[in-house]
Amino acid sequence: MNVMILTSSPNIDGLTAACGNAAKTGAEQAGAKVLMVNLNQQKIGNCQACDNGWGPCRNEHYCQVKDDFQTLHTSLETIDAFVLVTPVYWGEMSESAKAFTDRVRRCEALKKQNSYFENKLVISVAAAGGSGNGITTCLTSMERFFTQVKAEKYDFIGVTQKNKKYKINTIQEASKEMVTAFLRK
Repeated sequence: MNVMILTSSPNIDGLTAACGNAAKTGAEQAGAKVLMVNLNQQKIGNCQACDNGWGPCRNEHYCQVKDDFQTLHTSLETIDAFVLVTPVYWGEMSESAKAFTDRVRRCEALKKQNSYFENKLVISVAAAGGSGNGITTCLTSMERFFTQVKAEKYDFIGVTQKNKKYKINTIQEASKEMVTAFLRK
């Protein structure tokens, strides 16, 4: 089983990274092969709403904007489950997560069948390093994205500096259980 863990923080030693590493540990403990991707280390620009608002993403399901998105988007096809971990910025996903999910949504949401996320298990993690405000709206945004690309939502986890100790364990266990559930199918 292949699990992709997408993190999206410029801080490689912060709360978001710790959450991603916990997901990796749990998935590997259950026997998954894990691919870690830090979206901040990718060159993925914003959607350009090409042509009249839709480029080839609508009907041909690829993005014509040339950057690192194409390679990452294509690699999604071989992934069996996903964990998306984002810091919470202004009650939303980070800019790198938002750019990636906006472009994926345009390429995948309108596929009649075989979306790269369709029926695949996903875990969403919102890591609020400060007050914890905005976790709920961030997780709601992540839920909307995963609904639109037809993913099977497994868990939604909000993490703050205050609850980090037990939530890191929760993320590890959720990832382990997600892999176990997949392997039972």
